[in-house]
Amino acid sequence: MAEEAPGIGLLLMQFGTTTRPLDTGNIGKILVRSTNWIGDAVMTTPALGALKAAFPHAEIVLAANPIVSELLALHPCCDRVIVYDKKGPHRGVRGLLRFSRSLAEERFDLAILLQHAIEAAIMAVLARIGRRAGFGTDGRRLLLTHCVPMNGAIRRLHHARRDLYLLERLGIPTVDNGLSLVCSDREKAWARQVLGADGWVAINPGAAFGSAKRWYPERFAAVADALAAKYGFRVLLVGGAGEMRIGAQIEETMHSSPLNLTGKTSVRQLMSLLEAMDLVVTNDSGPMHIAAAFDRPIVALFGPTDHHTTSPVCSRHGIVRKETECAPCLKRICPSDHRCMSNIAVEDVLEEAARLLGG
Repeated sequence: MAEEAPGIGLLLMQFGTTTRPLDTGNIGKILVRSTNWIGDAVMTTPALGALKAAFPHAEIVLAANPIVSELLALHPCCDRVIVYDKKGPHRGVRGLLRFSRSLAEERFDLAILLQHAIEAAIMAVLARIGRRAGFGTDGRRLLLTHCVPMNGAIRRLHHARRDLYLLERLGIPTVDNGLSLVCSDREKAWARQVLGADGWVAINPGAAFGSAKRWYPERFAAVADALAAKYGFRVLLVGGAGEMRIGAQIEETMHSSPLNLTGKTSVRQLMSLLEAMDLVVTNDSGPMHIAAAFDRPIVALFGPTDHHTTSPVCSRHGIVRKETECAPCLKRICPSDHRCMSNIAVEDVLEEAARLLGG
């Protein structure tokens, strides 16, 4: 005999649309669906810390893409990291179904969806997780049992604060202990071996989101040479594989000789190198947030992105930006003259570096 289709009342009980306090009883295993960008993932670490503090005896399992999985592999607030690889074994609809079935076998009690896409909610439903909480974005409200509405005021919150707000609306107590990342002793020893005892400034000229966020290679080169001459720093060039051409341009333009590791490090090697820096000069990007998590002094250049929502969270940083009528536009590629970045002069960056370094 065929099963009867569930009535609308039962469906609404299962797929709620309003924010209500989370029943925190009997939660022994929590799935956290991470964001996909490195910088965004770093900014979720205060929420991970708050979640671990609220559920100290629960197992917290992070589902993340390969690069974010590497970033948070040793994080003390994640008991395990499960790799969700949409470019590999979890490609397409079949891959999502396969991955969700593996999650269902884990029998999670709660899903916290820090990623805002509808796919994260579909994954949690397919994994048969009874309590599914997140922002009501991307048309997924009916798939969440605990839905926190998103509005303009919430979008204007700093991203690290926004995730804490999500937990607070769910009735989960929060304490903001700032960004956090961890390197192992072996990783730190590797960085010391590479860098030696010199003082270092890292130059991060790339930005994976798009070219609109990038300042100019020749100006980064001028800044690097000036910092090397004034403070005796050695210069480290960092970035992803897609930014190797930019790193080569800077190296060719500089008068001093940098250590160019652009595209030559893993995520965890990059973390250990940035942790050892005396100063980081960077566009708004993932490495900027990694450096902030290690509380390094940072000079951050902002153009098309909003410094109110993605500025580095650390004790010593300086924002270099120029007011323009079109910024922040949040576009990947500038459709006009890129004035938000071209108006930033080498002297502006050096002045901020001098302030952070004490003269």
